Amino acid sequence: MSQQQSPKNTAPSEDRAELLKRFVASSPRYYLREFNKIGATTAFVFSFNAAAAALGPVWFGLRGLWKWGMLFVVAETFALTQIMRGLFGDLSGEARARIGAIEGTLDLRRRQLQAALEDNSDKVGAIRGWIDSLEREIANIRLEMRAVEESAVWVAAAGLGALLAVKCAQGLLANRILEKRFSEWLSDRSLKSGLAPARIALSGVFVVFVYCIGILFYGFNDPTGHLGNFPTDPRYRLAAINWIVEFFSWLTGAGSGLFYFISYGIRVFLDYLEVLFVRTPWPIVASFIILLTGLTAGARGAVFAAGSLAFMGALEFWEKAMTTLALLGTAACISITIGIPLGVLCAKRERLYGVIRPVMDFMQTMPSFVFMIPVIALFSVGKPAAIIITMIFGGTPVVRLTVLGLRGVPQPVREAAIAFGASKWYLLTKVDLPLAAPSIFAGINQTIMLSLAMVVVASLIGAKGLGEDVLEALQYANVGQGILAGFAILFCAMILNRIIQGGNR
Repeated sequence: MSQQQSPKNTAPSEDRAELLKRFVASSPRYYLREFNKIGATTAFVFSFNAAAAALGPVWFGLRGLWKWGMLFVVAETFALTQIMRGLFGDLSGEARARIGAIEGTLDLRRRQLQAALEDNSDKVGAIRGWIDSLEREIANIRLEMRAVEESAVWVAAAGLGALLAVKCAQGLLANRILEKRFSEWLSDRSLKSGLAPARIALSGVFVVFVYCIGILFYGFNDPTGHLGNFPTDPRYRLAAINWIVEFFSWLTGAGSGLFYFISYGIRVFLDYLEVLFVRTPWPIVASFIILLTGLTAGARGAVFAAGSLAFMGALEFWEKAMTTLALLGTAACISITIGIPLGVLCAKRERLYGVIRPVMDFMQTMPSFVFMIPVIALFSVGKPAAIIITMIFGGTPVVRLTVLGLRGVPQPVREAAIAFGASKWYLLTKVDLPLAAPSIFAGINQTIMLSLAMVVVASLIGAKGLGEDVLEALQYANVGQGILAGFAILFCAMILNRIIQGGNR
């Protein structure tokens, strides 16, 4: 029976020396001797690669070891720039610029002194004191300039020492790093091997480019005048701003009905939760929260919930805490209602997930204060806009973890259910979702926690609740109010976390 060789496996008949020759493409005997010496023991073995030390980052680049190559190119560029600064650089240029600025101020003070003498002003003594202070400052800077110029040779010597140290490190590490890559290549032939001309050219051009730019900028203080600032035209930015403004003006006018419908639906759901949490007598709300926590998280959870609710009530945070829970509940419920079905669809359809995933990456990486701007432009300020911002920030974990959980369902279990005649609906509701439940519950928990983290940010655009107290404490530096409101938010988060985690268990 013939066996088909996978490209990622090594054929037993292949000789190690031949494989090594294919991998290194140059000096195979040297590398065979050094690799055998390194692999013979776990202790430190002296092995110095002169070619790696001489070529530096170029050697690591042409071998495909780009992580090490980029690290060493930074180190060598720093050393070379220090050498060039010490030999040819203008080390006292910054000091001369400071002297020029101070001399401008000194000239102004002298004119003021002349005017004060002519007017017999009583400020003559003060102005003379300022002039004396500025002259002393200039003298001190000139002394610093001399010291800096005299230390130029030491700067160059330090750069040379750093360069030699980097070269030694490259020579000592090169064979060990390449031996490890060879071991990985034996089991995975997709890794870079040999000496490809394109890789050699790329590594050489890249290293020389970085050296030249670094030496010109740091060693010669940018003689071109264009390396420090990106070449652009202010008109590009103004044109982009105008285009964005026009786009949102058109979008607001064209979609006004849709945006009103979304805001109205969110407000209806929020009003219902506010009636449930805020306008219901506090003993009823507290008893429900304590009982729910006790049923899911046990007696200790119930005691903790009772203590937390007592803390919020005693410090007059009850109504604001309930308002916060209503806002959070609205955002979380909508996020979960949309997120779990969307996660199920993405788990079944890879192309859909490929479209949704970049959108979720954008939602999670964009700072909250940035996507607050278009939301306000479309929905104005107020609670609906705050809920939408909270959904954008906290709605992605439930989708990601639902996909992760469903894709982690063991395939033999699904095949067994299908073999017994399970329909697609039965397979989803009785096999996939129950087995993926821990991951889905983790996504729900993360969505709730991230939504609660937006409480303070949402208060900036009109959302009430505990975030308003924290915002006022920040504005007026009221440490006590800020810490107490922060603890109230913390206790709300911990109660919800215990309920979710308890339900998951």
